[in-house]
Amino acid sequence: MEVPRERQLRLLNAAKGKTDLVKVITGMRRTGKSTLLKQFRNTLDGEDDVVFLDLDLLDEEMDWKDLKELIHERLSDGDVHYIFIDEIQEAEGWERVVAEMVARRDCDVYITGSSSKMLSSELATKISGRYVEIEVQPLSFKEYLTFSPGDTYERFDEFLRYGSLPVIEPVRGAELCERQLEDVFNTVLVKDVLAHTGSKDVSKVVSIARYLYTNIGNNTNVDNISNDLGIGYPTVQRFVDGMVSAHLFEYCERYDIVGRKILRSKGKYYVTDIGMRRVLMRGAGTPDISRPLENIVYMELRRRYPVVRIGSYRDYEVDFTASDGDVTEYYQVTQTLMSEDTREREFRPYGKIADNHRKKVLTLDRLGLGSYDGIEVINIVDWLLGR
Repeated sequence: MEVPRERQLRLLNAAKGKTDLVKVITGMRRTGKSTLLKQFRNTLDGEDDVVFLDLDLLDEEMDWKDLKELIHERLSDGDVHYIFIDEIQEAEGWERVVAEMVARRDCDVYITGSSSKMLSSELATKISGRYVEIEVQPLSFKEYLTFSPGDTYERFDEFLRYGSLPVIEPVRGAELCERQLEDVFNTVLVKDVLAHTGSKDVSKVVSIARYLYTNIGNNTNVDNISNDLGIGYPTVQRFVDGMVSAHLFEYCERYDIVGRKILRSKGKYYVTDIGMRRVLMRGAGTPDISRPLENIVYMELRRRYPVVRIGSYRDYEVDFTASDGDVTEYYQVTQTLMSEDTREREFRPYGKIADNHRKKVLTLDRLGLGSYDGIEVINIVDWLLGR
């Protein structure tokens, strides 16, 4: 079953026909980029001049000359050529071809890639910033329920256990799901981390990945990882950059609410898909639900807001600040508020912040919800569903 990615499809439709604007669809492998591209292509009813290439399926290596030839031999005499290229980073020098198609002014170009480095200075130079990035993440919980309907809380338990990559179907059993998640991780590691960092050191990159998986929600930097694992700083930096570029992890900056500045050395890493984390951490102790919950909230905020950071107010921390330029909101995430100590800990930072931004505490509790001195206590599942 395919899940329509409505927000991304709206953006693609809004940009349709703009031959001076390359539509760049980014995201980790298996998040649904190819499906989105095909869904949008299928909306082009009556358009005969459509070229669709999936470079990930090619057996041989390809450079920009090969790519150019593949495209040109498929072009017809139409007024506008719709060009779709999936996993374009597989062709070395692909930027030259994209730049040429933009310069022609008769090509409406859509490309996908699994590395954020495809939006680096080389692409920006070749097409002078004439592109729009459309990010595809794993399914939101709302999308997941469309994909896997049923009891909301049973589905949320699956969501926590297996993540929300569209290729993972919990109904087919735990063993298959876990093997698929391992395969996705290994594919990303080999094709998008090791290949692009020019390394074959699988053991070190897996050790660093496990360290980051273990420490989601903790203050983490390259120095910590290097010291704790006994791996050289340059090696750690290269692999961490590679994993962030491949969308395995995201780095969340810390923001000083009082000084209104970024504290760059005290950020945290979160995972794109929580299911892969659980599989890679099997045998690492009792599963902890609080960090996956925090991770799920972070990823949902990333879907809703362009800017998401950790909040720092003097000696206190707010799990997340989220802003769209006009509206700013504060979020605390906790498994339960049923103990008085936990309630006091989660509410304490809000009592110190003297502004009028909305302050929310998200919890799995289904009792005790409501507003308390301006602080909103909301069930996480209800919040994820927009209730």
